[in-house]
Amino acid sequence: MTIKVGKNEAGQRLDLYVLSKLPKIVSRSFLQKLIKEGQIKVNNRVEKASYRVKPNDEISLPDRPTPQQVEIVAEPIELQILYEDPDLIVVNKPAGMIVHPIPSHTSGTLVNALLYHCKDLQGIGGELRPGIVHRLDKETSGVIVVAKNDFSHRSLSAQFKNREVFKMYFAVIHGCPDELEGEIQINLARHPTVRVKMTVAREGRSAVTLYKILKRFGNLASLAAVYPKTGRTHQIRVHMKYIGHPILGDRLYGKADPVHVERQLLHAAVLEFKHPRSNEKMRFVAPLPEDFKSIIRRLHEESTK
Repeated sequence: MTIKVGKNEAGQRLDLYVLSKLPKIVSRSFLQKLIKEGQIKVNNRVEKASYRVKPNDEISLPDRPTPQQVEIVAEPIELQILYEDPDLIVVNKPAGMIVHPIPSHTSGTLVNALLYHCKDLQGIGGELRPGIVHRLDKETSGVIVVAKNDFSHRSLSAQFKNREVFKMYFAVIHGCPDELEGEIQINLARHPTVRVKMTVAREGRSAVTLYKILKRFGNLASLAAVYPKTGRTHQIRVHMKYIGHPILGDRLYGKADPVHVERQLLHAAVLEFKHPRSNEKMRFVAPLPEDFKSIIRRLHEESTK
C-alpha cells in the first residue's frame, strides 16, 4: 500500500499523517513500532516517526504487518468460555488463576491458556497475544473479556476508561454495615511502603463503589452485591475494608476468618459492554463457583444454630 502526500498535507509528523489515513485500524504506538522497524518507508527510505512529510512524498506500508511471536508459552489449560467470536473472548476465570504472567509466575495464567486456545489472534500492538483490557485478582473468580485484535482492544479499553461498562460482583463480607446499601467514594493510591497493597489517600485516584446487602448471616457475615463505578486496583477490597467490613478470606486486607475459607470471597458475576464492531449491547453472567456457594451454605447453617 502506498500513500502520496498532497501539497496541503505537508508538515505533519509521519506517524500522525499515516494514522490519519488509517482511522480505527491501527494505533499510533503500533505505527511508531512499524516505522522504527523499517516496515513503513518514505520514498523507499527509513525515516523517524517525527519526520515531517513533504509534498509528493510516497509512503509505503506493509499490506498486513506480521505480528511477532511473544515469549509466553501456550499451555493447554481448560477454560470455561462464555462467548467467543473473531474479535473477543469472554471467560469465567477460576479463583487461583493469574490473568497475565509476571516474573515470579510465568505459567498457568489466563494468557498462557488463551494463547493455546485462540487460533485466530490477529495481534495486539504488533505482538501475537490476547489483549487484556481489565484484570481480576488471582483469588477473584468470574467473568473477564479479552480482545483478539487491536481494533477490539482499543474499543474495549475506551469503554472501561470512560466508565461505559457495567460490572456487578458478589462478595461475602465480615459482619453487616448499618446501612444496607450505600456508596463508597474515597480516593485510592499505592501503599507508600507495602507496594503490593493499595490504601486510602487524599491525593490518590478517584474511586467509587456501590453496594447492597442481599443476605445477612447473623453477626458473622453478609452477602453483598457490589457495583464498582471505577476500576482501580483492589478497589472493592480496600473500600469494603474502609467501611469496616472487609471481604471474607482476604488475607491482604481482611481480618480473622470465622469460617476458615481458602480464598477471598469475591466473584465477578455480571459484565456488560458494547461489542466493538457491531455496537450491540452484550451481557454475560458467570455462575457462582461451588466453593463460593459452599461457604454461603455453611454461613447460613452457622447463623441459624
